Order: sequence, then structure tokens, then C-alpha cells
Amino acid sequence: MLRNSIKLLFSILFLSIADFAEAQETNGLEAGKEYTIADIAVSGKVSYNEQTIITFTGLQKGQTVRVPGEEISNAIKKLWKLGLFSDINFYANKVEGDSLYIELEINELPKLNEVKIRGVKKGKRETLIKDTQLTKGKIVNENLVTNTKNYIENKYKKDGFYNTKVAINVTPDSTNTVNMAINIDRGKKVRISDIEIHGNEKLSDRKLKKAMKKTKERGFPNPLRIFTPSKFIEERYKEDLTNLIDRYKEKGYRDARITSDTVVYDPKKNRVAIDINVEEGNKYYFGNIKFIGNSIYTNQELSKMLGIKKGDVYNGVLLQKRIANPEKPDGEDLTNLYQNNGYLFSNINAVEVKTYNDTIDFEIRVTEGPLAYFNNITVVGNDRTNDRVIYRELTTRPGQKWNKEEVINTIRALGTLGFFDPETIRPDLDPDPASATVDVEWHVTEKGSSQIELQGGYGGGGFIGTLGLSFNNFSLRNIFNKDAYKPIPMGDGQKLSLRAQGSTYFQTYSFSFTEPWLGGKKPIQFFTSFSHSKQFLYNFRTRDVDRSQSFTISSVTLGIAKRLSGISDRVTLSHSLTFQYYNLNNYNNGLFTFGDGTSRNLAYEIELSRDNRGNSLIYPMYGSLMSVSFRTTFPYSLVNGVDYGDLGNQEAYKYTYQGTEPYTGNDGLQVNPGDYLAELPTTNNPTPSRVDDYTLAAADPAKVDQKRFNWLEYYKVKFKADWYTRLYEKLVLRSLAEFGFMGAYNSERGLVPFERFYLGGDGLANYALDGREVIQLRGYPNQALSSNNGGTVYNKFSLELRYPITLKPQASIYLLTFAEAGASYDSFTEYNPFVLKRSAGFGLRVFMPAFGLLGIDFGHGFDPLPGATQKNGWETHFIIGQQF
Repeated sequence: MLRNSIKLLFSILFLSIADFAEAQETNGLEAGKEYTIADIAVSGKVSYNEQTIITFTGLQKGQTVRVPGEEISNAIKKLWKLGLFSDINFYANKVEGDSLYIELEINELPKLNEVKIRGVKKGKRETLIKDTQLTKGKIVNENLVTNTKNYIENKYKKDGFYNTKVAINVTPDSTNTVNMAINIDRGKKVRISDIEIHGNEKLSDRKLKKAMKKTKERGFPNPLRIFTPSKFIEERYKEDLTNLIDRYKEKGYRDARITSDTVVYDPKKNRVAIDINVEEGNKYYFGNIKFIGNSIYTNQELSKMLGIKKGDVYNGVLLQKRIANPEKPDGEDLTNLYQNNGYLFSNINAVEVKTYNDTIDFEIRVTEGPLAYFNNITVVGNDRTNDRVIYRELTTRPGQKWNKEEVINTIRALGTLGFFDPETIRPDLDPDPASATVDVEWHVTEKGSSQIELQGGYGGGGFIGTLGLSFNNFSLRNIFNKDAYKPIPMGDGQKLSLRAQGSTYFQTYSFSFTEPWLGGKKPIQFFTSFSHSKQFLYNFRTRDVDRSQSFTISSVTLGIAKRLSGISDRVTLSHSLTFQYYNLNNYNNGLFTFGDGTSRNLAYEIELSRDNRGNSLIYPMYGSLMSVSFRTTFPYSLVNGVDYGDLGNQEAYKYTYQGTEPYTGNDGLQVNPGDYLAELPTTNNPTPSRVDDYTLAAADPAKVDQKRFNWLEYYKVKFKADWYTRLYEKLVLRSLAEFGFMGAYNSERGLVPFERFYLGGDGLANYALDGREVIQLRGYPNQALSSNNGGTVYNKFSLELRYPITLKPQASIYLLTFAEAGASYDSFTEYNPFVLKRSAGFGLRVFMPAFGLLGIDFGHGFDPLPGATQKNGWETHFIIGQQF
């Protein structure tokens, strides 16, 4: 395709003597004579400046050159090394005495204009272009075409497409530019038809095939193997051969080996058959294990950490993991024992020193080395977050002893900030054995940390609109600095949230602010929130709104939380104080027996939590979140002297006027038939003064409840355990258990109508600010599994299997399937943890930094709703802004 030629008319290196004689006659050149370059001209297809090309050659005007000689030859070599040209031709245009006029004719290699890839999806096309660096303007030569073809074919072969064919066509587009068309035919994946293992007597075929985790033979469909299909990938096959031998080593067969393995491909069926021959050898046991070179830890301490005793079946895999486990960087092994105590330069090796009969003696040789200390700690990649916000989270500080565990903790701490892509956080270590120090450069990649919530839809019988703004890396100190608005002040790690929600019958406004490091020196979190809600009486059947009847709730919360570093940096103790004011104006909805009046709620809450989840809160792959909380009000009934059991008889209105005629008392009060009276009135009119005209009345329930709930009184206990277990690569199982209980200090006063548990649905509380706890249980309508007034006890259990489609900073997307069960109870006497409402289903989650978490779930309820007889069936749930 590309023509390479050099024509040097004056170089006798390419001319015979006769040819050179002819050339002399033609242009006057004399062999072996020196000439002075009078001029150098450049011609041909070239986009570079003429002087630039001449500079590339190393030749210049006035330079003396010998013909033939090294100067011209070196110029040719320099031009070829650039890899920019397809033709290089030198001409002697003219010779005048000792002056030589040279013309350099060159043709540049074409440049790439456009690339089109066919045969794969759009997302794959963009990845291939990026991986092969086929950018516009790139020089196109045979080497580029060949390397691109080989790369794509090898890439798909690694994924099991062994019959991948790639054809690349390069066509001229315009002056010295070309278009490239890449046609990819992946073909079908090569599957494994059979795996035959020979020579095994001690371990069965089934156990050995199970040890080959990523190489499986084709067989009957197995729902447990959806993520390990029977495709053949050579790289994984080689790993599984090692896993097969490791299985023998775990069972004591140290000398086990694979004597041969063959892979036979059948092109007609597009299948491979694998044949493996093994030699098992004898079974061994651990003998004496001796530690050598240790002075920091005693033999007993190291032996306890090793956990292997004389007489145990030999297990080479376990021995290596107890020394250093590559699968668990923070595992409990001998290497981490030293690494977490400052001995970065320590080295531990297990050496077989004696083998007799079926027993092997070992020496664990320890080179402790000097104590290492952190030296320079730097952070790169943060273009928005201020350095101090990152440095205060680092547990690796200059002058401290080296501690591997603290390095791992720092990775997690930076990931859970939510400002950086957790997949790209990494420490680059630069140890210096001479000075016993280590420099650490932390690499982070900023991601969007602010979110906007803009949604509209129908809920509760009407249209509901929501606007929310959440700034998770806010800077309050720059609020008056106009130069910091890009578009808002950012970088100090504070959180600011504003939210408004409303419809024709309610409006809700809320504000919250969190400072994670109060004072900037210690991880003491300060948080506050304000909210105000006004709801009008709404007829769900006619959709009429009566604005003369309203219910207003105003709320303010102040709190602090502190990491308990003495126990663990992952344990947090928080305290909060909340005041809520309820105001009912002619609002009768069954919540209270009174429709006019006020109620107050002053509650203190203490919570102890341990968050040990992985680096990412969006998609944790390991760890757990445990929390227990206690929320309480002051026990007013224990000190105010009110007999709530006899509250009705103490109520002010106790008498009913039974007369038929109205009258006016001595105090001027008009009394009508049927009125409640506080006491027997005095009047000059003798008829109403007769006791027979009055009867003892029942207390007004509205007045009784107004006094009972003037200040709310209750206590609430909640427990939550949330586990994340990595099953295979990024396949994660989430296990969740929850329990909540609400009680009263005074049984005669009873439980308050607020702060109750509502179970069922998507878990979104919508506009409810009455303190209710809304618990998600998919497969049922929202809050449908609790009574109208809510439950006082609930428990819930959930299993959720997750698998990510992508975890990129721009968008994290994962699929899930779930099984849940739970129930809500009106009182503890009804509590039965084994009678539960069950459901199962599947869903999708999408997290985008600008919009937060979005999702959809399809859940099937296997049990009937309370009062119904048929199972609930399928429900669709939309998740917006839900916690992870």
C-alpha cells in the first residue's frame, strides 16, 4: 500500500563504476570530491515547513559534504527514523564548481481522518477507538494497521471469541488523509464440551472440577452458574490449572502436579474438549514449625497468629495465606502483624527444612528490618476539594510509624467522603530503606458531588412536585466570596440541602446543614435541620381541598456526632435534640380526637453505629453497617402529678344542662339546653338552679386528648444490621435485618399518635413530617402493611443480590433481585416474628452525581393485605433519592 523508495542520483553507493561515469557526464559530479551545499530545496507532498524538514536532515547551507559520504547517508537515516514519510528522494539539481544545489523530494504518510467500526455495539466502538488510540490526525502506516488488527483479535480471543476476524480497509479521503473502516466478526464464543481428568484417586472429578472456578464444562442449566458459563478463555484456564493443584495442596498432597493437559478444538461444533492428567503423590502432615529471626514477637505470639500445629494435615495454600494473604490486604496474617506495627521492610518466608516419611518440618524465617516512618504525604488530583479537607481524613501522617492498616483505612475514608471516584483512589509508595522512611502520594479523581432532585407525579390522590438541591462539598466560609461561585462555593466538605415539595393540598419546605469537622481539628460533626409543612383537609374521593381546615408542623433539629477513635474510627456516637410543634386548625382526620389545638414534641436521640462498608457507599462490595438508637422524650407523667387514668373525671366540663329553656347566669353567661358546664351555676331564676335540671356528663374527648397530648411522651428503640458479602468478583449479596419498638412510660396515658412505624412500599415518606418511620417492603402498596394509626413494633428481613453494569464516576448502574419479609404490629402483645408478609422481585439502580439515586423495582407480594384474602401480586416502585 505504501511505497518506500530513495533515489540518490549522486551517491556512488548505489551506482556501478559505469553508472557513476554516466552520472558525471550528466550532472558534473566527481566521485570522492567534497562540495559545499549552496542551497537545499524541498518538494513533494509535505505539510511541514520547509526549514523544519531541512532541520530534520541535519544538513545546512555552507556545509561541506563528500560525494559519496556519510553526511547524505545520515540525513536519509534521520528522516526514516521519524516515521513520517513514505518516499524520500534526493536530487542534485545543479553543480557549479564546488557548489552543490540539492533538491529533497518527500511524501508524507497519510493522516487519519475518520474511523468507522462495524460489528460491535456503540459503547464497545468508543472503547476500541480509545484503546487503539485511533485519533484524528494520527499517522497511518502498515504497522498501525497490523497492530490494530492484532489488538482487536487478541482482545476478543481473551473473552472467548476464538474465531474473531478483523478486516481493515484504508481509503483516501482528501489530500493526504485517509478514512479507516474496521469490520469485526466476533463469531460465537467457544464453549467447553467436556473436561476429562485422569490419574486422580484421592480427590473426585467433582471436587477437582469445582476447584476450577472459571472453567466449566457445558451441561444442564444451573441457576447458580449464571456468572460462570462454559466459555473457554485461555488465561482463566491457566489460572484454574493452578487452582486445581492448590486444591490438592489444601488436602495435604504437596507433590501433586499436572503431567499434561491438552485442549482440542472442534471447529464444526465450535467446542473445545479439555483433557488433564494429574499425579497426586502422597499425603503429608505438618511437623515441627520453628521461627527464626524474630525478636519483636515471641514464638508463642507468632505461632498463635499462624494457627497451624504439628500433626495438622499439610495445607500449602493455608500456610501461604497465614504468612501473607494476597486476597485480603487487611487480613490477619504474619506479614500484616509486622506491617501494622511499623515494619514495612520486614520479610517472612516459609522454608521446608526436613521431610521424613509423611511429615514436613518448616522454618518460618523472619527478617524484621528497621522501623519505618511516614515521611512526605501528598495528594494529587483534587481540583475542587481543598487540601485540608483531605488531609484531615488521612490517618497516614508524617512522622508516624508505618501502618498498613491505616493506609487501607485511609482509602476507605477518602472513598466514603463521596467527593472522589472510589475505584481510582490509590496510594503510591516510595520507600527508602536507607533512611527507613516511606513517602506516600495519594491519587484521587474528583467526581460530581452535588445533586438536583426535580420530579413530578401523582401520589396520595393528587399531583406532587418536588425540587431539591443538595451540595455535598459546600463551603460556608466562602458564601460571601463572589469569586468562589463556580457555580457555588465548594471544597470544604460541608453539606447543604434545600428541598421544597407541594401539591394542591400541602406544602413542605426543609433545610439542612452539616459540618463534618466542627472547629476543624477533630471529627466532631455538627448538623442542623429546619422544616415546615402545612397540609389542608383533602377529600380523596372528590379531590376537593378545604383551606379553612389545616394542619401545620414546624420542626428544628440540632445534633452532634463524634467518631470514637479510642474504640474504632468506624464507630460513631451521635446525639440530637428535636423540637416539633403541631398546630391543628379545625382539622379532623382521626389522628387526634380534637380538631383544634396544639401539641409539642421535644425528643432526645442517641445512636451508636459502626460503618465498616467498603470504599464506595453507592455500591459497597464488603463490610457492614450496624446501628442501635434510643429516642425518648422527658417522662412528664412521672413528675406532673396528673392521674391520666382519671383524666376524664378531672376534665373541666363535667355537667350537662338538661333544661328546655335557655337562661342567663349571674355571671352573664348564656346557657342553652345540652351545654357542658364546669360547675353548677348560680342564678336568680329558680328553675335552672334545681339539681334535677343537670346531669353528670362524660368528659369531652377532644378536651381530654388536648390535655393528654399537650406534650408528647414516648420512647423508641431501633436496631439495624446491614451486611455486604462479595460472592463472585463484583456480585454482592446484601443481607438486612431491622427491628423497631415504641413504648410508653405511662400505660394509662397511652402511646402518642405520632412517631409510629408504617411498613410497605418504596419506603419514601413523601410529605409526612409527623415523625412517622416509613419502612420499605416492596411488593405491597405504600404503608399498606400497618394500621391507619401506624404500628408500634415492626421487624423486617431482606436479601438483595446485586451486580453492576458500570461503576464509572459519571454513572453507577447495577441490577438487583430481592426477597423480603416483614410485619408491623399495633402492640407488643401482638408481636410474632414468624408471621411475616413476604415478597420477591427485581430492579435497577442508577446513580448520577447530578441527580442522586434513581431506580425502579418490580415486587411480587405473596401474602394478602390486612383484611384481604387474595395475595397482593405485582407492584411497581419508583425509587428517587433513596439512601443506599
